[in-house]
Amino acid sequence: MLLLALLAASLEPGPVHNGRARELAVSPPRLEETVTIDGHLNEDPWSRAAVLTGFSRYAPTDGVAADDSTHVLVWYSPTAIHFGIRAFAAPGAVNATLADRDRIYNDDYIGIFLGTFNDGRQATVFAVNPLGVQGDGIVVERGASSGGGFSGIVTGREPTDIAPDYVFQSRGRVTEFGYEVEIRIPFKSLRYQAVPTQTWGINVIRKAQSRGYEYSWAPAERAAASYIGQFGTLEGLTGLERGLVLDVNPVFTARALGVRNAATGAMDRQSVEDVGGNVRLGITNDWTLNGTINPDFAEVESDAGQIVNDPRRALFFAERRPFFLDAIEQFTVPNQLIYTRRIADPLTAAKVTGRRSGTSVAWLAALDDRALSFTGGERPFYNLLRVQRDVGRSSRVGMVYTDRIDGDFSNRVLGVDGRLIWRTSNSAQFQLAGSRTGSPGAEVTGTAFQLDLRHTGRVFNARWRLNALHDDFHAQSGYINRPAIANALLSHSYTLYGGEGAMVESANLNLVLDGTWKYQRFVHGDDMLEKKLQFNQNFVLRGGWQAGASVLVETFGYDPDLYTDLYVERASAGGSVTYEPFVGRPWIPNLDYVLTLTSPSFRRFSAHAMYVWGRDENFYEWTSADIYWISASLTFRPSEQLRLVTSWNEQSYARRSDGTTVARTRIPRLRAEYQITRSIFVRAVAEYRADFADDLRESDRSGDPLYRQTASGLVRARGFTTADRRANHLNFLRPELLFSYLPTPGTVIYAGYGATMVEPEPFGLGRGDSQLRRQSDALFVKLGYLFRM
Repeated sequence: MLLLALLAASLEPGPVHNGRARELAVSPPRLEETVTIDGHLNEDPWSRAAVLTGFSRYAPTDGVAADDSTHVLVWYSPTAIHFGIRAFAAPGAVNATLADRDRIYNDDYIGIFLGTFNDGRQATVFAVNPLGVQGDGIVVERGASSGGGFSGIVTGREPTDIAPDYVFQSRGRVTEFGYEVEIRIPFKSLRYQAVPTQTWGINVIRKAQSRGYEYSWAPAERAAASYIGQFGTLEGLTGLERGLVLDVNPVFTARALGVRNAATGAMDRQSVEDVGGNVRLGITNDWTLNGTINPDFAEVESDAGQIVNDPRRALFFAERRPFFLDAIEQFTVPNQLIYTRRIADPLTAAKVTGRRSGTSVAWLAALDDRALSFTGGERPFYNLLRVQRDVGRSSRVGMVYTDRIDGDFSNRVLGVDGRLIWRTSNSAQFQLAGSRTGSPGAEVTGTAFQLDLRHTGRVFNARWRLNALHDDFHAQSGYINRPAIANALLSHSYTLYGGEGAMVESANLNLVLDGTWKYQRFVHGDDMLEKKLQFNQNFVLRGGWQAGASVLVETFGYDPDLYTDLYVERASAGGSVTYEPFVGRPWIPNLDYVLTLTSPSFRRFSAHAMYVWGRDENFYEWTSADIYWISASLTFRPSEQLRLVTSWNEQSYARRSDGTTVARTRIPRLRAEYQITRSIFVRAVAEYRADFADDLRESDRSGDPLYRQTASGLVRARGFTTADRRANHLNFLRPELLFSYLPTPGTVIYAGYGATMVEPEPFGLGRGDSQLRRQSDALFVKLGYLFRM
């Protein structure tokens, strides 16, 4: 270690800014020179660069000097800002793989946070692993890190949204002293203030997987309500030449689609060719105009299958389309009142986004496909507006307006919201919104309200939240997880810390009280529909291991809205049959247990597992059930280029009356990826989904069968609807193959194949009497090229 320290001292080229000494104001030199981005910091400009050093531990605990030295060299030319990384580590301690973009976070990596508006609220993130493989994204602070669930209250920096991609150059190499990386970020890829002399916020983090630690140049405190507000600054940036910012990205896609004809059994095939593209114009340094015609499909890999724990909650799928991802952070709204995936298949769309003098404005308009219309004859028109205004160093207020017009149908939402921070560790977030939804001959209005108070401390943390959605509040341009409810949450946690070298680095005890009402019951002061008491214990162990245990004590009330179409078949002694509306018992008591374990990211593998078991509600028959839920994943990296990710999700409900299975879902998934070069990889994905749902009955009372009312009459009820009602199994195999060439965001060649196959018996895979039958498939090619003017 002494040798590494001497080597580090000998490599320091310019003025040093020690983070632990709070030397956080950096004036990097402006040099009229260029360098070759090759991962070697041996050219003259690096000898004159400013140096950031003196890192501190940030996660899982903060305040201690970093175990390994890190030097970050920074200078800028007229057209780009340059960073050079020298990260020192013991021999053999560096984790590095040749990975696809944004898949570097099981490796060691460096993350550069640039707050180009110096507003203490948002930052663009540029990350690289030791081989220079890139990851990037955006962070907008909105209080999302202080979550809940089995992990309890989480303090620290908010997660980076890695969906946006930015054009920058990087190369890296593993060295005898650790690793060295060279980065060039063009000013064309950044938005920044319209002033001649710039001051930007900056921080640099380093993840050392072998130790399980994250280090930070700015000595940030995890307990602070704002992470970005603790950044250092890059000062005196002048003469930045962004030039003409015009990105033209034409895209061609061709698909050959096949669907099995139910009548003939043959595969009906058709070919589809699409030409479209995106345009991005930098009007000024801080205002951008985007346009798209027939935007390309974004998913070259299907969304992973999800298990539905509560049929009243909508599933969420993240945005992936390039047009919508650019400046997506400016459309962030509490309660997700803007959710761009609602615009499913637009013919055309345009947006303007910008920021000036502490005010940001984002406007988007889109014309969607007729297939998404309520009538089938109109093109739904979306109009989304988001405005935010800075208040003080880290607080803000904002408004949102959305409308969706579909012929005689319309939905409009108007809301105000804000986030206030005081005394560094206290924050409040509020929102008040109203909606007006019109249809031929009818119009309804509703309101939404949210208040979220938080205290983030090193030892004690608290969160108090009230959220209420009126029955007639609709956000057709947004994502409402569960409508027409009110929810109150009280969460308190206490954290103890082990000393240096202790096996347990931190232990957190979290107590949660969570109550949910139907909205009308809430406003009339009636009892809750759901009552939850949760005890969560979470431990961070030396070396990066994490473990947790929870006890969930809950009571669920009968929700008649779920069972309006369900009837009980009653047979009389005389042989006659009648059908009575199903009415469930008033309350179901639950008692569940949870165990979680997460490994560090070792050089060759990492893993996570969760096991839930106990007594829970059987939504299918509205009675108590013995349940278990297993979720496990393993990432295996046998070489620098090959990556295998496998997961298993399984959930089962068994009747407490006789132990028979009501429903069971099993989803194994395997993803294999071989990275041929930094720009080329091949990938194979296989996901199997096996669903079983028994014939439903009034299992906790008479045992009489349940029937569901449909358009064609009463049919025997099962937990899900299938095309073949004689079957209780529904089993899918979804294989996918992909070749990808992606030298830079926007320039791509994709060629892939995907299929959906079904079989009557689970996991038969065509063996024996189980016939694996292809239901649909698709062969596609996508070509795109980014012209950057």
